[in-house]
Amino acid sequence: MKITIIGGSGLIGSKLAARLREAGHDVVAASPSTGVNTLTGEGLDEALAGARVVVDVANSPSFEDKAALDFFATAGRNLLAAEVKAGVAHHIALSVVGTARLLDSGYFRAKQLQEDLIEASPVPYTIVQATQFFEFVGAIATSGVQDGVARLSDALIQPMAADDVAAALAEVVTERPAHGRIEIAGPEALPLDALVRRFFAATGDARKVVTDPGARYFGVQLDDGSLTPGSKPRLGTIRFDEWLAQRATA
Repeated sequence: MKITIIGGSGLIGSKLAARLREAGHDVVAASPSTGVNTLTGEGLDEALAGARVVVDVANSPSFEDKAALDFFATAGRNLLAAEVKAGVAHHIALSVVGTARLLDSGYFRAKQLQEDLIEASPVPYTIVQATQFFEFVGAIATSGVQDGVARLSDALIQPMAADDVAAALAEVVTERPAHGRIEIAGPEALPLDALVRRFFAATGDARKVVTDPGARYFGVQLDDGSLTPGSKPRLGTIRFDEWLAQRATA
């Protein structure tokens, strides 16, 4: 079938496109670089023509509150309207585990708006909420750095590899719309501070990690339920230490 991936040239989109093409699907990897812009609507009708499934893995280019809200509001409305016009049978969106618990952050308020728009649309949908990616652990660590020291919460996080995210999305593409949310996560939960210590050790980063239960995660106070899935997530197979080893030999 024809599948259009919005954000098809990014980290997850490119991996998903490769998997779907290997499975024999007709894939359109849509992004501004290929002439498809969800903010302006440019190229959307052409990219969605004949598509049975649309997978939206695009992210806001800015994490600033207003910029993120403007992106997800405008892009979401434009994309869903184009899907109605094209007769798309299944809208799949990549979101974040715990979005509704992280609304002290403007970015997560923007993600919640994206989910709300999808729920209100007549297009059948599945929202795939993923935990944080291994590939972003460095950025998470840097967000907590003050005076050269990474101050991080010891709340649990259950991150996953981008390859596992793409594999899960490829599976959802073949399924009927859930008309709800599916959670995906890595195979193990770790304290956030311990995760970053492992990352620093593996990458030769000499910065010190200080455990601070009050440290905020992009403006959000964490507990063990903030960044971890519920009782029935779909789990990836790649463990963090395995990913670190692969990264070191790449």
